[in-house]
Amino acid sequence: MSGDGERPRRSFTADRGDDRERLDRVLLRHLADLPEASRTKVQEWIEAGLVLVNGRPVTKTAAKVAAGDAVDTVLPPPPPPKPELIPQEIPLSILFEDDHLLVLDKPPGLVVHPAVGHRDGTLVNALLFHSKDWAGEADRPGLVHRLDKDTSGVLVVAKTEAAHSGMAKAMKARTLVKEYLAVVYGRTAVAKGKVDLKILRDPHDRKRMTTSKTEGRESTTLYERLAESTGERAGLSLLLCTLVTGRTHQIRVHLKAIQHPIVGDATYGSPRWKGIADAALQAACRDFPRQALHARRLAFDHPVTRARVDTIAPIPSDIAALLEAAGLSAPA
Repeated sequence: MSGDGERPRRSFTADRGDDRERLDRVLLRHLADLPEASRTKVQEWIEAGLVLVNGRPVTKTAAKVAAGDAVDTVLPPPPPPKPELIPQEIPLSILFEDDHLLVLDKPPGLVVHPAVGHRDGTLVNALLFHSKDWAGEADRPGLVHRLDKDTSGVLVVAKTEAAHSGMAKAMKARTLVKEYLAVVYGRTAVAKGKVDLKILRDPHDRKRMTTSKTEGRESTTLYERLAESTGERAGLSLLLCTLVTGRTHQIRVHLKAIQHPIVGDATYGSPRWKGIADAALQAACRDFPRQALHARRLAFDHPVTRARVDTIAPIPSDIAALLEAAGLSAPA
C-alpha cells in the first residue's frame, strides 16, 4: 500500500447493516455516492489490495465483514478524460431532414461511434460538423439506433431531446417499420417465415452473439424470400427481413441459426461459396468484403409533427453487383 498517501481515501466503520455481509456489497453501500463505484470496479479495487479491514489488506471480494470493523479504501485515480470529438466535413447522404430529425443512408465501412482505433472519420464526427447549422435545442446530434460498421442503409438521428425521446418511445413500442435486404446462402424452406429465438452473448467469444430457445433476450425476425438464383448460379437467395425486435447482430445471428448465413459475413458466415457451380459468382461471393446486409426501409410516425415518414435507401453498388452476378432481381 506504499505510495498511496496522496491518493484520496474513504474510511468508515461497519454498522449493524453490514454485519456478516460480503465486503464488495458493504463497499457498494458506503460508496454509493461515487459514480465510478460499480460492483465490477469495487471488486477490482479489493483484488488489487486497495481495501483495508482493521488495518490489513483484504483481497477476497466475498470476505465477510463484522459490525465495528474499520474499513479503509484507497480510491484509484480518476480515468483520464476522453479526447474531445472533432467535427469533420464528411459527406452525408440525406434521405429526410427537418428541424427535428435527420434520416441518413449510411455507406458500408463507415464506423458510427468513435472508439479505440476509430477516434475520427466516424459518422458522429460527420454529424458534429453537419449540426453546426442546426437551430434546435440539442448541443449534439443523438443517434436513435445503430448499424454495424459493414451494414449499409437507413439510420435516424435526432436533432432535439423531444425528437430523441419520441423516437425512443416508438422503438420501445415497436411501431417502427425496419426492413433489411440480405443476400444469403441456400434456399429457405418456406417463402415467408419467422425466426423466434432468444439472443445472448456467446460465452466463448464476447464479441459474438448466439441464439437459444431458453436463455437471452426475446428476439423475432420476419423474412420473405424475394428471389433465388438458379441453374449454374444456384445457391443464393435474396431475403427481405423485418425486425420485430432490435437486438445486437439480430438478423445476422438469426439467419445463421436457420442455416442461411449472409454472404460475406466473417463473424456468422461460412465458406458456402464453394458449392456454387458458376465460377464468376463463386468468386464474387468469396471476395465480397462485408456482410451483404442493407437497411433498406424505415417508416415511422414523426415524433413531433405526427406526419408519416417513409424512407428507402437505394441498394449500394457492391450489393447491386452481387445480385447481378447471381441473376437476382432487387425490389424497386
